[in-house]
Amino acid sequence: MHAIRHALSRADARRIAIRAQLLHRSRPAALVPMVRHLTFLQLDPISAVAPSADLVSWSRLGGSYQPGDLRAALDAHELVELLALVRPAEDIALYRAAMDERRAGGPLVHGHEWVRANDKCRRDILARLADAGPLPSRDLPDTCEVAWASTGWTNNKNVTQLGGLMSRRGEVAVAGRKGRDRLWDLAERVYPDVPALPVEEAARERDRRRLAALGIARGTGTVVPVESALVGSAGEPATVEGVKGEWRVDPGLLDRPFSGRTALLSPFDRLVHDRKRLAELFEYEYQLEMYKPVGARRWGYFALPILHGDRLIGKLDATADRKAKVLRVNAVHEDVPFTAEMSEAVRSEIADLATWLDLGIGPIRY
Repeated sequence: MHAIRHALSRADARRIAIRAQLLHRSRPAALVPMVRHLTFLQLDPISAVAPSADLVSWSRLGGSYQPGDLRAALDAHELVELLALVRPAEDIALYRAAMDERRAGGPLVHGHEWVRANDKCRRDILARLADAGPLPSRDLPDTCEVAWASTGWTNNKNVTQLGGLMSRRGEVAVAGRKGRDRLWDLAERVYPDVPALPVEEAARERDRRRLAALGIARGTGTVVPVESALVGSAGEPATVEGVKGEWRVDPGLLDRPFSGRTALLSPFDRLVHDRKRLAELFEYEYQLEMYKPVGARRWGYFALPILHGDRLIGKLDATADRKAKVLRVNAVHEDVPFTAEMSEAVRSEIADLATWLDLGIGPIRY
């Protein structure tokens, strides 16, 4: 029996996506359940306003969230860091079987032959961690016989690269951070002792949970960086008016009342991360411009997308000047002419952001 193909308007699709990302009026109550629903928070060192993981958490939880909450959850191992993504600790069950296969010599990913060539160094690192972990990479032995070769910044970064690859094998894990330095430890000391789901079952469960977090997504297509936005056969098929192709939708989010709010989003927020989906469903154009020359930027170094109701209506170009203790609002870019109600809602959100950052507000330029 074939699943019903749902016919959605763009407004339907947008509201499903916003609700799935916990950006509607009803806010989540606490950090860990929020991450459990979203499936992960992306770590990124750029903090022109605030680190992305903190911005994403603040945009959902509001002023009750403090950056120390994330550090505390990581220290308590309620949340764990895997490949620069913060995940619920119990979700390691979805990755453990693949880790076991890599460690046993199963399907390889880039770099694992290099790990085998440096098996002595791998064992030296495990021994050092067993004796003295958690430790940063600089305190781990570099006894590699074959150097890591790269044309980029990772060239000869043997221990850093080996640590990342050993984490893919489930041998080591990030136990915390000291500043920006990762602290490595034996994975068994960090991850909960949960049974692994078989590889194919784990992949289906990841697709199911990813769709619950995105609401509506493509089943197949081009994989986007960091974390796939594709959901395979999860959910039910759908079409979106005015958009080509088939989507997958979480049926639990269909036909539910929607009440929106205004939110300032991280450029890495999952609502906006997939730029093609963003253009198709929200008819919204966005690029991260930090790597562009100043004169070539349209919206700013780290412009925050502005959500209002079920539309993305502009970008906020702001910088947290912590020395001057002020949030500098360089520009509010209006993608559509703001009504008085929109302007007031955006100003209120900027004020909330400044309060959360414990900063004053500079002049707001439109």
